[in-house]
Amino acid sequence: MHERTSATRPAPRDGGPLERAIGFALTSVQGITPGMMARPTPCELWDLEALLLHLRDSLAALHEGMSTGQVALEPDPSVLLDDDPVSAVRVRAVRLLRASGAPERVDVGDRHVAGELMEAAGAIEVAVHGWDIAQASGRRKPIPEPLAGELLRVCPIVVPAEVRRPLFAEPVEPAPGASPGDRLVAFLGRRPLN
Repeated sequence: MHERTSATRPAPRDGGPLERAIGFALTSVQGITPGMMARPTPCELWDLEALLLHLRDSLAALHEGMSTGQVALEPDPSVLLDDDPVSAVRVRAVRLLRASGAPERVDVGDRHVAGELMEAAGAIEVAVHGWDIAQASGRRKPIPEPLAGELLRVCPIVVPAEVRRPLFAEPVEPAPGASPGDRLVAFLGRRPLN
């Protein structure tokens, strides 16, 4: 048996915001059981099952955009066949992690979005819904500070005031000295749990 040399090891991934957001969301779904699906979430109209299915759809759309440079306005019907929402989120997350990176441009219907902007929007979506899931499942896990700080910097570009509704609620005032994670979820209309 020989030891693997550093030359034969796979190159480490860059650990960009989307990858780290996916990692956070995946830790948030750990331990969720079927009996928890009806729990309320910070997304007032969704229970935990609906939120997981929404995250599944978001991950699938991000994968489609990263892989093909296009996002269909209607989801692929095969995405909707999952019996287990937690497993579906995990599968879609792994597929997205395996995607090679954002193309220069992504077509969403008749609109064109810069690939980097789509990737940033995806990181915000995945991280904040990971936080929502953590709250609903009782884990109360904050978004890691370095990730939250990066996402806060791009939020005004990705979520400008004129497109906030119906995607996000109005911002909530965070407590003085709030952490970057609390400021991020407050910016996106959630009440931090400080």
